[in-house]
Amino acid sequence: MLRDVTTPLPPKEIGVNPQASVPTMSEPIVNDFSIMVATKNGSGSQTANLALLRALFKMGIPVSGKNVFPSNIQGRPTWYFIRVSKDGYIARRDTTEIVVSLNPESALEDHAAVAPGGVFIYADDIGLPIQRNDIHYYAIPVKELARAHESDPKLRTYVANMVYVGALCYLLGIDVDEVEAALKYHFKGKPKPVESNMRVVRAALAWASEHLIKTDPYRVERMDKTKGLILIDGNTAAALGAIYGGVTFVAWYPITPATSLADALYQYLPKLRLDPETKRPTYAIVQAEDELAALGMVMGAGWAGARAMTSTSGPGISLMAEFAGLGFFAEIPAVIWDVQRVGPATGLPTRTSQGDILKVHYLGHGDAKHPVLLPGNVAECFEFGWRAFDLAERLQTPIFVLSDLDLGMNQWMSPPFEYPDQPMDRGKVLTEEQVNASKGFARYKDVDGDGIGWRTLPGNQSPFAAYFTRGSGHNERALLSERPEDWENNMLRLQRKFETARKLMPRPVVELDPEAEVGIIGFGSTDPAIQEARDLLRQQGVLTSYLRLRALPMNEDTTLFLAAHKRIYVVEVNAEGQLAQLVQLHAPHDAAKVRSIHKLDGLPLSARWISEAILYQETYKREG
Repeated sequence: MLRDVTTPLPPKEIGVNPQASVPTMSEPIVNDFSIMVATKNGSGSQTANLALLRALFKMGIPVSGKNVFPSNIQGRPTWYFIRVSKDGYIARRDTTEIVVSLNPESALEDHAAVAPGGVFIYADDIGLPIQRNDIHYYAIPVKELARAHESDPKLRTYVANMVYVGALCYLLGIDVDEVEAALKYHFKGKPKPVESNMRVVRAALAWASEHLIKTDPYRVERMDKTKGLILIDGNTAAALGAIYGGVTFVAWYPITPATSLADALYQYLPKLRLDPETKRPTYAIVQAEDELAALGMVMGAGWAGARAMTSTSGPGISLMAEFAGLGFFAEIPAVIWDVQRVGPATGLPTRTSQGDILKVHYLGHGDAKHPVLLPGNVAECFEFGWRAFDLAERLQTPIFVLSDLDLGMNQWMSPPFEYPDQPMDRGKVLTEEQVNASKGFARYKDVDGDGIGWRTLPGNQSPFAAYFTRGSGHNERALLSERPEDWENNMLRLQRKFETARKLMPRPVVELDPEAEVGIIGFGSTDPAIQEARDLLRQQGVLTSYLRLRALPMNEDTTLFLAAHKRIYVVEVNAEGQLAQLVQLHAPHDAAKVRSIHKLDGLPLSARWISEAILYQETYKREG
């Protein structure tokens, strides 16, 4: 164990390794590097990490933050990555130039992760059996500074993280006032925790400026590239979108990484959805006994006319299969957010994936098929948060929204969200007067040619308004039927409704290069990496077009994109290229063009990996 290693790293007074050839100072590298902070889960490091991220953001520098944490118990290693990019790239960078190591258990791994020429900042009580001559070393007395500037022993573990914040302020030139502003934001202006943390930050900054000799080239400078932007995670954005979309009922069961979506609903609904006169809630949130029960409640609420939703991840989706099939066949509006994680089975609950796309598209039994929304950024998480309800009620069917851990739980820059630009679409709902005028209606009859029947809601006083909502075979009038022609007619109508969905779902975002032979298709959180990879490929002489899917089923935009390019690379975070299979099913005549670029290691894809995977196939595996 590393705790038993006694070989010391370089003395803190020098800040470099006296036993190695220190890299010579090169030209300054400004606003273009990645920071990794290695600590213990549950140590309070998230406050420090978010303060760093927000301080850099407030300095006008484009940033992104990614939390990589364990799925087991408190005290295990956790890592936080901050990418700083003057060019605005926000995908995961697969090199780490600055590593902060405060956890002896992961110190060897952290040390090895430093890129050549990079920086290793470490707690001075950590010992390593090896040292390198191609990186810069800085030792900081974490425990000593925390003990000297925090009198409460219970708080020292937490404020100790602020030591590396202060050290980074000195070494990189981060504005300490912006750190303080970030802590005020984090603690909602409460002075006591802000003062406690800032006391340690300023002490560490003063110590570093006196004892550390800066030998590395990395630093930050103010920019103006974040003006007008916000920092927010996708789960919070989704919750806000649902609230602005009129959600009235939520049933859920705790599961990583979807729990924070429900938490955000708990946080914001009491502030935004109280009756203005009575001050009573106009919504209900129920923590169910499991995911099966949660979707059952949502189906009941959707049938009753509520805008109802749940949030879950892959294992919960598996439990929801029966009710999802019922919702498809009985035609009940519902919204299901799937914040994907690694599978199969329970998999890795704290790692990201895009492995549920086939499952949710066909979830149920028989010929069930569901429309799926695919947000690619936090602004779309907000938009699809409200738009999903409109689509569910217009199409009278469950709508799945596929996010993932990377998009849902990490902080992203975004323009401020736009208020819904249209009134709520409640779909085909008959009033009492309409039902009385026709003296009844056929619930499952396609009178408009779009595959969608008209419905009534409980509370309609017309004696002709009632009908059976059947999961069993039925005819147009919702009467039990096992006649072959009734079954076939009903399924043909549901197929027509699916074609209507094809027209109503959000269209893909398409960026065409008229000279490109290569097309790239992706969805969701891979978008930043794909955009950066296209720049890398352009530098290698490979021009590309790009289609980002925002929904299933696909429409003619995807068909035309396939036809316009000789080779199509479908990029996704799963083990079997699931989206590539759906693309081939959508356009079988162009299926031979489709090549899958997929990887699943629990981490977000990097631009370099995508570009190298495509370049390899373009260079060595190209046919004809």
